[in-house]
Amino acid sequence: MELDIKNEQKDTEQIKYGLALHTTTPELGLAMSRLAGDTRYGVWNLERSLSSHIHQYLVEFIYPQTWADLAFIAVAKGPGGFTGTRIGVVTARTLGQQLNIPVFAISTLAAVAWDHLPSKSALAVQMPAQRGQVFAAIYEPLPDTSGLNVLLPDSVFTQEAWQEKLANLETSYQLIEAKSGLAATVTSVLDLAYLEWQQGKRPDWSQALPFYGQHPVE
Repeated sequence: MELDIKNEQKDTEQIKYGLALHTTTPELGLAMSRLAGDTRYGVWNLERSLSSHIHQYLVEFIYPQTWADLAFIAVAKGPGGFTGTRIGVVTARTLGQQLNIPVFAISTLAAVAWDHLPSKSALAVQMPAQRGQVFAAIYEPLPDTSGLNVLLPDSVFTQEAWQEKLANLETSYQLIEAKSGLAATVTSVLDLAYLEWQQGKRPDWSQALPFYGQHPVE
């Protein structure tokens, strides 16, 4: 992806937007907001045309802002579909490298958990994986929705092992099944990235890595 950023260089004080991408399912989710709010987002079912159309959708979506208005990129890093996840992470890394801005790689499961706040209990998120297994993670909401504490990072379990993990969990929890409509949680991807931005984190694009969890073939 080559960006036309000539004549778009602006004073960094004027850069006020975050952009998030969600491509771990056949849908493309995009969200953008000024760092003080005013979020807009869209979801498109692109399926196999994702790789050939994502740049066009990005250009049209960010208008009337330009690439130079972006302060950071956020991307859903997986788990999810192998090809879609790879396309999203590669796109985010390319944008971050060419624009010289941070890239936040956010767990798909964390975005789902964030979408279910507020909650007084831990959030156990599970997602179907290949070969009868499940992707899963457990999060604890921080006070005043200031973030998520990771009790169990993104992992792959057999159904039996996951049920055993839940049975031995020493806290109350809400079980969430992440099945469909996940691209709409792109706003949560953006929210979680902005929280890290507010904490002063500025991850280099090279640190944004996908979480596949499983090999696409066995």
